[in-house]
Amino acid sequence: MSHNLDLAQNHAWNLARTLMVPVTLFRTSGEYGVMPTADTDDSDDLELIHEFDPWSPAR
Repeated sequence: MSHNLDLAQNHAWNLARTLMVPVTLFRTSGEYGVMPTADTDDSDDLELIHEFDPWSPAR
């Protein structure tokens, strides 16, 4: 987890490009985190910020 949004965004994009799967940047308890989009669950207490899709032409 990170408190720095810019750092979390960079890591999310790099993770998406490395794994070649969509990943979601989220915030919980004042910290940012990243996980594969397929692992997100509606019951999680997460504030979804952005989905990074490595197959999308625009970042």
